[in-house]
Formats: sequence, structure tokens, C-alpha cells
Amino acid sequence: MLGWSYAKGAPIWLAIIICIAVGTLCGFINGFLVTKVGLGSLAVTIGTLALYRGIANGILGTNTINEFPEFWTGWGFDTIGTSFIPQSLPVIIIIGIGFALLLHNTPFGRRTLAIGQSPEAARFAGINVIRHKIIVFTFTGFMSGVAGVIYTFRFSTAQADNGIGLELLVISACLLGGVSIFGGIGTMWGVIAGVLLAGSVESWLTLREINAQWRTIVTGILLLISVAAPVLINKAKAAKARAANKS
Repeated sequence: MLGWSYAKGAPIWLAIIICIAVGTLCGFINGFLVTKVGLGSLAVTIGTLALYRGIANGILGTNTINEFPEFWTGWGFDTIGTSFIPQSLPVIIIIGIGFALLLHNTPFGRRTLAIGQSPEAARFAGINVIRHKIIVFTFTGFMSGVAGVIYTFRFSTAQADNGIGLELLVISACLLGGVSIFGGIGTMWGVIAGVLLAGSVESWLTLREINAQWRTIVTGILLLISVAAPVLINKAKAAKARAANKS
């Protein structure tokens, strides 16, 4: 939406707002489908991923938009002064710290974790689960819009297939950081560590000029490891506990 809006003549600041607003709306739609219609979160996420990507293809087609103002593309790509630190990194750090405080130090974060662990228990505890889920989905859409803006400016290009495959890398990073795929367990610091690890692997593969197919394979392996590791660890702990009880 950022590239399409800008190509249609919108000022860059308005194109940014439109992009984030559309992301927020998409998040709200997902939340509505999950909470009001009663569809599964995973099914809705996968289904709307294909839907929204199809809409992007319908809007942009094979067109590539790359004539953004230098100030914004510089913010997404250039470094701070003579250092190697990207100009967008401080924003990402602030967002990470903000979410860590929100998740671990506020009633909103505690309600989110409680709903992830057991929606029924959270409901009996007086939490409005439906409203909270819609808020979380909507805010996720908002942050997806922000991420889309940063990604577009970082590569100075808007095209329909931007970000394809990143969803698997993001899931791998979260699971590697200790987030449970079943919900209710995880920390922001763990996610940040997982992002750094997954990003380091991706950067190493890129520097070694490994082709995209092999990078996808490595991402899949990381995803399998991140899913299997907690299960294997829990089984090992259970076996150890049973052995201790027998002795």
C-alpha cells in the first residue's frame, strides 16, 4: 500500500499513514474472524496471508516502485554517522523495549499471557477474552504496517512479492526464543535473542552467497529444530523424573 499510494500521487507521509492504517484494518479483520466467527487463529492467519498477498498482486501486479524520497530510503538503509549501525536500529530497539515492558510489566501483558495459556481460565478470572484478542490482533496488524514501511524503505523498493518467506523466518525466531507454539509462554528478551540468532544465520548465508533455495531449506530446518527442541527437552525431563521416582 505504501508504494501504490505514493505512485498514485499521495505525499510520502500520507502513503505511510495509509500503509499502517491498512495493516491495522487487516489485523482487526483477523481478530474479528477468530473471535466473532469462531475460526482458528492459525487457519485465519494462513488464509488471510494468501488473501492479502493476492490483493497486493492484484494492485501492483509485476510493477516495481522504487522512486521514493532519498531521506526516507536513507533512513531505512543508511548508517548513523560513520558507524555501522543502521538508522532504523534505534527505532527497533525502542519498539523492543516498549513491548517488553508492555508484556511483562502491565496488566495488559499479563492478561495476554493468561489468555494464551488458557482462554477459559482467563474468562473465569474476569478477563474479556474476545475484546482482548481483537485488540491484540489489531495491534499486530498495526505493527505489520510499521514493519512493511521499514522493510520497503530499507530496500528502496515496493513490489507485490516483498517479504515472501519472511513469515517462516519470524516464526523460527520466536520459537527459538522460547515462545510456545501453543501460546501463553515466552518473553520479549527471548524473542529478541531468537531474532538475533535467526538474523545472524540469514546474514551469514547471504555473505557466503548461498542461493535462495538453500536459505529456504535452512529456514525450514531452523523451524523444525525450534518446534522439536522443547518437545524433546520436556520428554527428557519427564523420563528423568520417572527414573528418579523409581529409584
